[in-house]
Amino acid sequence: MEMSHKKETAAQAIIHCLRQAQVEKVFCVPGESYLPVLDALYDTSSIQVISARHEGGAAFMAEAYAKSALKPGIVMATRGVGATNLSIGVHTAYQDSTPMVVFLGQVHSKFIGKEGFQEVDLAHYFQPIAKWSVELTDADRTVEIVQRAFHIAISGRPGPVIISLPEDVLHQETIIASPQTPLRQTPVPSATEVKKMETMLNHAKRPVIIAGGGVKSAQAEVALKHVAELFHLPVLSAFRRHDVFPNDHLLYAGHLGLGTPKSVLKTVQQADVVLAFGTRLSEVTTQDYSLLSTDQHLIHIDIDFNSIGKSYFPDVAIVADMKEALLQLQTMKLTPNWERWASACNARYIHASRIDETKSTHMNTEIISYLLATLPDNAIITNDAGNFAGWIHQYYTFTQPHTYVGPTSGAMGYGLPAAIGAKLAFPNRVVVGFAGDGGFMMTCQELETAVRYNIPVICLVFNNKMYGTIRMHQEMHYPQKVMATDLGEVCFKDLALSVGALGYRVTTIQEFKVAFAESYQAKKPTVIEIMSDREQISVSQTITDIRDRNNHKK
Repeated sequence: MEMSHKKETAAQAIIHCLRQAQVEKVFCVPGESYLPVLDALYDTSSIQVISARHEGGAAFMAEAYAKSALKPGIVMATRGVGATNLSIGVHTAYQDSTPMVVFLGQVHSKFIGKEGFQEVDLAHYFQPIAKWSVELTDADRTVEIVQRAFHIAISGRPGPVIISLPEDVLHQETIIASPQTPLRQTPVPSATEVKKMETMLNHAKRPVIIAGGGVKSAQAEVALKHVAELFHLPVLSAFRRHDVFPNDHLLYAGHLGLGTPKSVLKTVQQADVVLAFGTRLSEVTTQDYSLLSTDQHLIHIDIDFNSIGKSYFPDVAIVADMKEALLQLQTMKLTPNWERWASACNARYIHASRIDETKSTHMNTEIISYLLATLPDNAIITNDAGNFAGWIHQYYTFTQPHTYVGPTSGAMGYGLPAAIGAKLAFPNRVVVGFAGDGGFMMTCQELETAVRYNIPVICLVFNNKMYGTIRMHQEMHYPQKVMATDLGEVCFKDLALSVGALGYRVTTIQEFKVAFAESYQAKKPTVIEIMSDREQISVSQTITDIRDRNNHKK
């Protein structure tokens, strides 16, 4: 490394590292414990600071920005109170394999261990939900620590890294060593491993690919499409990775997640060889780890050796970058013909996801149909946690990469701040965030953030005045004993107007079309509140349906 003779404080050195890493956005809630870092940011015109209303919202924004921009999201907060608020975003980044570097103010070094004001042992607090958590104790190690944090965040399976910053260390001066630009490793499969795959596939009659986030983070969507087309392999997307493969492609076989149609699950169950590409085969993707059987052969390729064998033990295990792996797989010599099998898999998906315009449909279905006809192909969809997402999962067609941002962690409150993060990553694209009234209310204060920074996202809030997903499970397991799931009256239209956003409340599809057309043209932060039928608890069932089934069981 080249050495600079100029002395800087540790806080200035941190920003020096961010500039070297080509960071453009920093999300935060300001705090006195890291004021020197904010001061250094004030002197840095190349980095925009987005000050949020809540640390959880800031962390969600950073996580969604990272998902969209495919580079580490940066978020800052103060000591224990800010850090604990922010931790939901760290957990989401951990489960979603999203690179993030989190800077947290900490109490003065002399006060650590005395239960100082707002003190939490941050390095230990975050250890279970971060790839690495560390406390900066020496200003001379600032560049080393920050550079390593970026390296860990983007290497292998990406994830969040935590750096705790005692306030006195931030003022200490150090001679800056120019940091290296962080680089992501791309391991390649060996010739022997590719040969093993080739041998197994040459004996396969019904192979399927399950493609996950590893394909997206490696920017390997085109390579996946090429391999699928080369060998006529049907492709399913893992939970909330819809945009990993074009949903309108003849080889697409559906999405594995919550409420997946039985016909789509049948595709996986009938397969004799399953190729898991860049997916950890999570609980939701595998339907509570029940989807695959010992009668099937599993080929698992992932950049993280810890993800392989965690859920299912593979017949062939390959630790590799998915883009490099897919490029190598194109050299395989395969003789079987799987065109008829792939066509059958695609037909099942189409049958399960087709919107029948000739029949009276639920308003949520009509909304999806309208958005499909109206939005550009590169529009970005974000969603919160909730049963309303089932309509996206089943009916929305993602045809381009980087058009979907959703939490595999199932975190509530994600939809709006995720939309803000995605819009900052792609300012020229339309971004539409979906949320229920329960989840939206958890981070609705970030609507003011969107107004303050003029971030024109469109938020669809499905208001059924209850925590709908929990109510559904309540009805299934404790019939008619409704507890803690009903919510009160909130006018989200008025809330939006009160912070300077556009607001609409709609009850029909015609009203929705007018509201959406106006908000699309206005290019301002917008909330369209959709008054939803409490009875229609999910895509496929009503509360009455659930109660009737329970009555028949008695």
